[in-house]
Amino acid sequence: MSPVFADGKEYPIGPQKTIFDYADDLEIRVPTACGRNGECHECVVEIKKGMESLNQLTQEETFLRGNYRLACQAVVKDLTSNVEFTTLRRQPKILTSGVKRPVKLDSVATKRDDRVFIEEMDADRYQGHILGLAGDIGTTTIVLSIVDLESGDTLTSSSFENPQRFGGSDVMNRISYDGGPNKGELKKVLLSSINYEIGEMLSEHKIHRRRIYDAVLVGNTTMRDILFGVNVQSVGEKPYKSIIQNDMESGSRESTAINISAKELGLRIFPQARIYSGPIIGSHVGTDVAADLLAIRAEESENPIMLVDIGTNTEVVIGTRDKMVAASCPAGPAFEGGEITYGMPGYEGAVESVKIQDGILEIDTIGDAGIQGICGSGLIDLLAELRKSNLMTELGVYSNGDNEYIFSEKENMALYRSDISALAQAKSANYCGQYLALRHFGAPISKISKLYLAGGFANYINSSNARDIGFIANFPLKKIEKVGNASLEGAMLMLKSIKMRMEIEKLVLGIDHLELETVPDFFEVFVEGCMFNPMPRDLTSI
Repeated sequence: MSPVFADGKEYPIGPQKTIFDYADDLEIRVPTACGRNGECHECVVEIKKGMESLNQLTQEETFLRGNYRLACQAVVKDLTSNVEFTTLRRQPKILTSGVKRPVKLDSVATKRDDRVFIEEMDADRYQGHILGLAGDIGTTTIVLSIVDLESGDTLTSSSFENPQRFGGSDVMNRISYDGGPNKGELKKVLLSSINYEIGEMLSEHKIHRRRIYDAVLVGNTTMRDILFGVNVQSVGEKPYKSIIQNDMESGSRESTAINISAKELGLRIFPQARIYSGPIIGSHVGTDVAADLLAIRAEESENPIMLVDIGTNTEVVIGTRDKMVAASCPAGPAFEGGEITYGMPGYEGAVESVKIQDGILEIDTIGDAGIQGICGSGLIDLLAELRKSNLMTELGVYSNGDNEYIFSEKENMALYRSDISALAQAKSANYCGQYLALRHFGAPISKISKLYLAGGFANYINSSNARDIGFIANFPLKKIEKVGNASLEGAMLMLKSIKMRMEIEKLVLGIDHLELETVPDFFEVFVEGCMFNPMPRDLTSI
């Protein structure tokens, strides 16, 4: 009999066994909250090979697209073919460093005598812990931290792939999916995964989930609104604004922040706990970027600073506490493993750094494991090294006329011209956002004191290489500071301090959002950004 593969392991195929059964055999953890009857939709897996060998989609799986199945419903029918699957809960390379900002504890949930108060509500008997949950809900990755609200210390953290991938790899696809017949599924699967992870995080500490009395969850506009059950269709159409932003601009609400109870949201913590999500800055620039700004003390900045939060949707903010401009760039998933022949997210076995020395290729992989593919930081290095070695022109064409460059002979993996084209367009989205925001703000790079690079991906890139190919603005290296997952740090600041929530809600009111597609020469700048050259340093005269 042929085997079933997952995570480098294999197990012989047996009759009438589900993918979940094989996951058990292979000792691979797959989440579920419904006893494997298809109701919770937590056990989504991606079928990498052998989709045709499975049974037809069941009624419980009609919300899925592409090569995705529920592990509990997918039965291997053809015992002679190979089947390979992967869970959607793989852990990416977790950040080990990032900006930290001390703050005086002033949380929503507090202890008074032997009682727990949430704001002014006497909520519960004190039972040894008052915890809070902070979360960064990214398009690709979810990062959660549980914080002791009595000490301010982080109790535990976890990260995992966003399980909404079956709805598309970027926000526009997720918006389209949520507007279709399966509206609500993206929220359901995301909430289920967060609830599951909370249980896993607290089980090792033997603490009940009801000891979490407050939560702050941030994300880009689409991710945030989907999570809170807000209709996101307006975010996908010009002028790309959330219903909540429209309501605030019409005067029907004072802020784009959200504050509801855990019971209302469906988050399985203390039912009366408050779930807060900070303000949207504008359009696709969401509350995750507002959290970034808190983490880097933007509300205190007297000199101009620049923040670039790199991801599937990259956001840019430039300015001082008195004047700021923000823009968003739909970069897509190319640098996060999508659309590239051998691309992959930052998991074990991904090529993460590349150097070409005297014609010899030197590579490092995450975990020093065997090569499984190449992630974003490796792609940036490879492109920069190909340019430095004159193996690739500024147009992304191989100098010898070949269609490919093999970066792993053993695995027969190559970077193809079609891959470079996809990377050029993704890079140009980042280029355009930074270029046009810098020009709009009206100050040369020499007058901007710092470039902060935020996000998990940005934390691992080679800044010099990224700058040389025009992926980030052409700042001197001494001015570039990586701040790691600043969104999560900002969420924790809002969790620990009511004052921080007030500060960020005030700051975002003064940020001007630049709609890139309305800039007259946007297309010309985009074409320029597709070339693998550094960005000009002074854009004020362009």
